[in-house]
Amino acid sequence: MMLCHSVFFRLKDRSPAAIAALVAGCREHLSGHPGEVVFAVGTCSSYDRHVNDLDWQVALHIVFDSHAAHDAYQQAPRHEVFIAAHADAWERVRVFDADLSACDTGGTPG
Repeated sequence: MMLCHSVFFRLKDRSPAAIAALVAGCREHLSGHPGEVVFAVGTCSSYDRHVNDLDWQVALHIVFDSHAAHDAYQQAPRHEVFIAAHADAWERVRVFDADLSACDTGGTPG
């Protein structure tokens, strides 16, 4: 069973420079871990839809091939360096982990 680890960061400093620094930190420290199937980091879209939660600046999405890979990532030195380097910038962090049966590439079923 794959696991999708999604993290939404609301920053104390919401300037473009602070947002760019966190995105760069995610790319440097959180990509390329063993068991990563998908790594994506980005910024909040400005879609004006009543269902969108816009109370964050940076989103991180990592799909791991297993729970064990995710658990190893949580203990990885690069993950710990990321937290130490960037935690003071966060006002709030929300984490959503979801079990995935497969990664869908958007193709036509069947």
